[in-house]
Formats: sequence, structure tokens, C-alpha cells
Amino acid sequence: MKPKSKILIIAGSDSSGGAGIQADIKTVTALGGYAMTAVTAVTAQNTKGVYSIAPINHKEVKKQILFTSRDIKPDAIKIGMLHSSEVITSVLRSLKQIKTKKIILDPVMIAKGGSRLISDKAIKTLKDKLIKKVELITPNIPEAEVLTNMKIKSLEDMISSANILLKFGVKNILIKGGHRNSNIMTDVLLNKKGLKIFKNKKIKTKNTHGTGCTLSSAITTFLGCGKKINKACELGIKYVNQSIRSNLNYGKGHGPVNHLNSIIIDRKFK
Repeated sequence: MKPKSKILIIAGSDSSGGAGIQADIKTVTALGGYAMTAVTAVTAQNTKGVYSIAPINHKEVKKQILFTSRDIKPDAIKIGMLHSSEVITSVLRSLKQIKTKKIILDPVMIAKGGSRLISDKAIKTLKDKLIKKVELITPNIPEAEVLTNMKIKSLEDMISSANILLKFGVKNILIKGGHRNSNIMTDVLLNKKGLKIFKNKKIKTKNTHGTGCTLSSAITTFLGCGKKINKACELGIKYVNQSIRSNLNYGKGHGPVNHLNSIIIDRKFK
């Protein structure tokens, strides 16, 4: 099978394989894309939490992005963990040279176990300079609260938060509702054309490690294949829900989702 799109992933690694660049590669591959990477940080972590973070020098991050993209031009770019202001600035300069328009930012700030993954200075740089340069941002509720300085408790709050981000110059905002205490999962997509609300029954499980990384990578892959933003978000959400439903139950904490749920194995390999 020939890959349908070429995706560059700029993100940190997860040694347990459930989130970060490992989850991104699995997602892009499982959905028929070709994954390339620029690693921004190396973490030692498992399903119970993050043990340590070793940042990659911002100059090396820039080299990875440019050297890769000059040879294989990406159809779309997914950005995940950017731990410092210097890395964000390097990424911005690199993106200006690559000129790929389909860029999705997952503003990763806090790990599933509660560990902080980004500095306050980096959050300010991301907010002031990066978010207006991308096609879509995909914050969860805690991340949207940090970006907008407001508490989000209801669907109305999610919409209000998205409207604030729209005023910052963001083209498309998908706020993920997984942190709300509700039986229905509500995700809000807002742009200048209008509002779209995705509703799905919440799957009760603790095994949701890496869902944010997985969703943003899925959306990036579908955008890279030529899907419109609404359809890409719809298909990405569907893929993640199916991945969660598998309920792998690996590890003693928040286990990973099943990125292989979309793959049908040919009979001769069974």
C-alpha cells in the first residue's frame, strides 16, 4: 500500500509508547500516511507518570525540521510538545522556510499524570506568536483554560473559550471535552464560518494515555490526504473513539489506546 500523505511530526518522545511522537508515528502509519519526525524532547515515562524530561537543543530541532523537509516535503505538519520559548522560535523560523500551510498544533502542557511539560515563558511565546500561524489548534479543557485565562465547566464555557481564541487570530479551534464530568463527550470546533459540535458517548476507562496526541495526528493525516477541516476532525474523533474502545489495559496507570484499530491484517499474515 502506498502512503496517501507525508506528515512531519514535531513533538517530544514518550518512552512508554502511548503518547508523544511514538503515538503520532503509529497513528499516521495506521491511517495510511508516511511519518517523519523532529524530536523536541526525550522523556522517561510510563503509564503512571513522567520521571524525567531531557530537552533537545533548539538548533538541533530546527536542523531536523529543515533537513528532513528539504528532501521530502510534508503535505501537513503536526506540532506537539514544545518545552521552551527558544524551541518555539526555532520551529516558527523553520515553518517560514518550509511553507507548508496545513499545520496542526496540539498545545501540550500537562501530561496525563499531572506533570508540567512546558515553561510559563514558552506558553506566552506559543500564545503570542505560534497559534496564529497554524491552521488548527486542538487544546483540551485544561490547556484552553491556560490559553484563555478562564474556567471551563460547561459546553457554553467551551464555546466562549473558543471565541476568545478566535480573537487571538487562530483560524480553527477544536476544544476537546474529555475532561468534563459527563456521559456524553462533547468536542467544539469553531472558526469564522461557524460552530460544529461533535457528540459521542463517553467510554468509561482509565486507558486514555495519548488520546490528545493521537487525535491531532489523525486530523493532520486526514488533512494531508485532502479532507476539509470539519471532515478531518470528524474522522479523527471517530478513530480515537475506536482506539479507546479497544481498552488494551497495558500498564498500572493510564494505559495507552489501540492505534492499530484501523488496520485489517491480510489473511496470509494471520
